[in-house]
Amino acid sequence: MSRLQVVSGKGGTGKTTVAAALSLALATEGKRTLLVEVEGRQGIAQLFETEALPYEERKIAVAPGGGEVFALAIDAERALLDYLQMFYKLGGAGRALKKLGAIDFATTIAPGVRDVLLTGKACEAVRRREKQGGFTYDYVVMDAPPTGRITRFLNVNDEVAGLARIGPIHNQAQAIMGFLKSPETAVHLVTLLEEMPVQETADGIAELRATGLPVGRAIVNMVRPHVLDEAAVRAASGVHRDAVAGALASVGLKDGPLLVDPLLDEAAEHARRVELERVQRTALETIGVPTYELPFLGDGADIAGLYRLARELRAQGVGERGTGGQGAGA
Repeated sequence: MSRLQVVSGKGGTGKTTVAAALSLALATEGKRTLLVEVEGRQGIAQLFETEALPYEERKIAVAPGGGEVFALAIDAERALLDYLQMFYKLGGAGRALKKLGAIDFATTIAPGVRDVLLTGKACEAVRRREKQGGFTYDYVVMDAPPTGRITRFLNVNDEVAGLARIGPIHNQAQAIMGFLKSPETAVHLVTLLEEMPVQETADGIAELRATGLPVGRAIVNMVRPHVLDEAAVRAASGVHRDAVAGALASVGLKDGPLLVDPLLDEAAEHARRVELERVQRTALETIGVPTYELPFLGDGADIAGLYRLARELRAQGVGERGTGGQGAGA
């Protein structure tokens, strides 16, 4: 199973919520998961109702079965200082560069440096081992940039490797790119059953495939239940005012006649939504990747909701041996 799980998605699809739920699902049964944020929005802290994440790994949740979820907000400037210390042993000189503004310049101006630092830090966490020899984390889940930027974000290491053809930067970029394109990584795209998110998901998957990045699953989020059966949905598209009025009268509702039109309008709207979702499900099937589905949380994405979504993911096979990687899922 892929140990680096990258979660992207169009804005508004709930990718951060899905990444958080995935980290809980993977930590079930005693596993340790690191949930990584790279956009500086502190969305993970808000979901888990904790204080802002520092640039250090901190436990934020306990999963069923005793597993643990840690979280890290990667800061590009701090990551660059780590990098300079790792390869050049700059120590205090690195901090001096920060005071002079050189660190901010490098992470803002230099082509690809910021993204290679962010992805490199996540890959380092995946490969890190304890003194006893085992991995520090069983899985690392990255709450990545949106679908429109995900391929460039992950593939930027190739660009950096092309600019720096020798030395530590070149070697680091090549090592990261090799890991990101290996079966150790799976990139999932979160979508809704709506036309624009599904189209963006299809485009994103095509871009990932074209650059050799490993596609995981399309994760359909906020799926609403169908409260009417197929016959009722078909009936809602016709004129059944008298039948509905008679049914309401038969159960003794005094205001039955006033409720007929609103009920028919709601039924017709539900029928339209069901049909639109059917069309988008068909569109997703043509993409050729397996899917997970997560329900709409009526009470919002609070901690209880995250645990519910994690249970849904486990029920659909998340964490099972043999899943994950290219075209296989989480």
